Amino acid sequence: MPASPIRRLVKYANAAEARGIKVYRLNIGQPDVPTPQVAFEAIRNIDRTVLEYSPSEGMYSLRCKLCEYYHKFNIDVDVDDIIVTTGGSEAVLFAFMACLDPGDEIIVPEPAYANYMAFAISAGAKIVTIPSTIDNGFQLPPMQEFEKLINERTKGILICNPNNPTGYLYTMKEMLQLRDLVKRYDLFLFSDEVYREFCYTGAPYISAFHLPGVEEQVVLIDSVSKRYNECGIRIGAIITKHKELKANIMKFCQARLSPPLLGQIVAEASIDTPAEYMLETYNEYVERRKFLVDRINMIPGCYTPIPMGAFYTVVRLPVDDADRFCLWCLTDFEWEGQTVFMAPASGFYVNPDLGRDQVRMAYVLKTEELGKALEVLAHALKAYPGRTI
Repeated sequence: MPASPIRRLVKYANAAEARGIKVYRLNIGQPDVPTPQVAFEAIRNIDRTVLEYSPSEGMYSLRCKLCEYYHKFNIDVDVDDIIVTTGGSEAVLFAFMACLDPGDEIIVPEPAYANYMAFAISAGAKIVTIPSTIDNGFQLPPMQEFEKLINERTKGILICNPNNPTGYLYTMKEMLQLRDLVKRYDLFLFSDEVYREFCYTGAPYISAFHLPGVEEQVVLIDSVSKRYNECGIRIGAIITKHKELKANIMKFCQARLSPPLLGQIVAEASIDTPAEYMLETYNEYVERRKFLVDRINMIPGCYTPIPMGAFYTVVRLPVDDADRFCLWCLTDFEWEGQTVFMAPASGFYVNPDLGRDQVRMAYVLKTEELGKALEVLAHALKAYPGRTI
């Protein structure tokens, strides 16, 4: 079971703070944007005498509200296609457990969200990666490269769109190529779309459910954590039209009894978040993205492409080993009582030779804080013994 590149250095960050050092946490996608007020009002106005189990597939009223939400994005699903999960993480885990037998394989472009690897291991399955590169902004590799990896054990392809950790947004051409591939080989297309609200191009958002002809093969992963800035309520969803798959998933849902009742109450209320809040949040990330990318690319030896979605980017640093550098920043470095906490990108790759000079940064802090964090980073790079320029 791999350690999380996002969280495994937390104890060192906590120790630095205990020494009185200010730590700028760019390692984790925990936004500082306030949760919408409708969420807190739902908590304050709970009028129940018992906090009971919910149905294993989630509250009917929440699933109805989720249907309304998806319809706004032209995602044609009904209430019976939706299973509520304990966060998007459980959605990925249950999808893998229901679709993959021990020894089965799933193809994933890397770098990829690190927990995909952990969930595949939990299912006894194997992640087979296909590398994308920072030099072309992490575009999807050619379909011929995917086909080389397909064999009798291959059961699906997994994408994250917009992508975590790269911020890449798949194009219509890329999505149609994936559609043709999964149709030709009768594979599942797992599509993690939790960041759909944060697409920064003029092109329309493309869901896997927008692809004609593979509706039964799509397994959509979703979560309310990021779009409403309520990561702690732990509510996600699996959306599938595949009846046998849904029945399989329900076995795992019943085994864990039910998703969190209070979280579902909050999630249902949050779907009515005013459009003004969503637009302000979106505009805030647009501003932070531009600020971060401009500042990073001004630091000698650093490079990041412009992320087109989500609120992450992968940065190439002039260091011998980013894992060592990120640890060193927390244990051996400070500048004016400050340091920076980043996630080493090696943990988002399966290939141990990739990502050694890269980190993932989450632009989840206000621009003033981001500016201070990047100033600290620039000083850290000057002082680091293993710098390469």
